[in-house]
Amino acid sequence: MTRREEILEKTKEIIVDSLPELEGKEFDENTVINTDTGIDSMGFTLIICRLEAAFNVRIPNRQWQKLSTLGDVVDAIDKRLA
Repeated sequence: MTRREEILEKTKEIIVDSLPELEGKEFDENTVINTDTGIDSMGFTLIICRLEAAFNVRIPNRQWQKLSTLGDVVDAIDKRLA
């Protein structure tokens, strides 16, 4: 498994742990986080905090606002781990 695949799997885990109502939903890199999952801004903020803590990265708020798909989030985390 590549580092990127590991980030993707961990990100999916964090999303479901943060919002248990999403248990059983399928996520892929093209999943648009806010619209396809129904995550509201508070839920997304919780997920952001957990992702930053889990990967020990800091992504500026202005960049988070530009990330729409799960793949975008994984790319942003991967780039900061490089």
